[in-house]
Amino acid sequence: MHTTEHTEPRPDEASEGNEHEVTGSADGGVQVQRSRRFRRVRRIALCLFLALLLPLLTAETILYINHTGDPAHGTHTRNRDALWLGHAWVDGRKKDADVTALARRLQGTGIRDLYVHSGPLEHDGTLPKSVYPRARWFIDAVHEKLPGVRVQAFLGDVLATESPDGMRLENADTRAAVVRSARQVLDTGYDGIHLDLEPLHSGDRNYLTLLDSLRRETRSRDAQLSVAAHQIDPLPAFHTVWGRVTGHPKWWSQEFFGQVARRVDQIAVMSYDTMQPLESTYGGYVAQQTSLALEVTPPSTDLLMGLPFFHENRFGHWNHAETVPAAVRGVRLGLSRTDADRPRFGVALYIDFAATEADWRAYKEDWVR
Repeated sequence: MHTTEHTEPRPDEASEGNEHEVTGSADGGVQVQRSRRFRRVRRIALCLFLALLLPLLTAETILYINHTGDPAHGTHTRNRDALWLGHAWVDGRKKDADVTALARRLQGTGIRDLYVHSGPLEHDGTLPKSVYPRARWFIDAVHEKLPGVRVQAFLGDVLATESPDGMRLENADTRAAVVRSARQVLDTGYDGIHLDLEPLHSGDRNYLTLLDSLRRETRSRDAQLSVAAHQIDPLPAFHTVWGRVTGHPKWWSQEFFGQVARRVDQIAVMSYDTMQPLESTYGGYVAQQTSLALEVTPPSTDLLMGLPFFHENRFGHWNHAETVPAAVRGVRLGLSRTDADRPRFGVALYIDFAATEADWRAYKEDWVR
């Protein structure tokens, strides 16, 4: 058996030990406080994450469910579809053989209108004639090879709504110049005006005033007035919330969409660039947009839902999700649930120079039939 000799520590040793003990207690208290603070921050972060994630998951689940079911019989083309065309058709790059090929491509489809890019407008609303030198040739060639198909001048510009540069619709002189530009292209022989101004914020009264002026001009010539429209709030007032967070409202209220639709002959929803990650949720989103648009578009206006005939991968647009088959299915489901027999309805294909054979095949097989 071993015994341990216990000796009383010297005064200096006792003092040193007590000092270590006191210091250790202080360090331990700080560590406990830090641990508690870390747990509190972690709980708050988790709550914030769940507060953001759960509504998002709920919304995506609803869109997924919205993509299920069978479209109603007969929800196919009404022969009021449209195709956006690039600038090459009016600046001299395209030839007779190209128009012949285009006519062959469109034969047997439901396309009635061609929106050919003939701008852009200058920020002051003017339009140099030099940007569309071959417009008359193209219009005549289409009328010859595609009887009944209308050629509309696709005019657009960037608005100074989110940056200092761009067109300012609050300027009456600018709006008057846009009307003169419309008159100018109609004199060239176009069958209508297709206007695309972005980013256009919901509730813009100056835009509505411009449409009223343009409508008077087009009606006096028996010409078409059509517009490219932003998407509608997927949730009430969503554009307001999103605008405050990002500075880019993106969506229109359903009420404003209806105000625009009542002022034009055609309204084409840009139902792409939706930030949807899956084909199913994208299709469900398009179904929702179709229903929302149908609810407020008057029967006298053609409602067209955009199909993504382009392929990009960037924030807001995933190529694997935003496909033509998913969009067409969404369109048919929304049409089925809201107004299956509506005659003035179609799809609009964006855009000719980026389209693949698979895009055209899906459009013809799923929508034209």
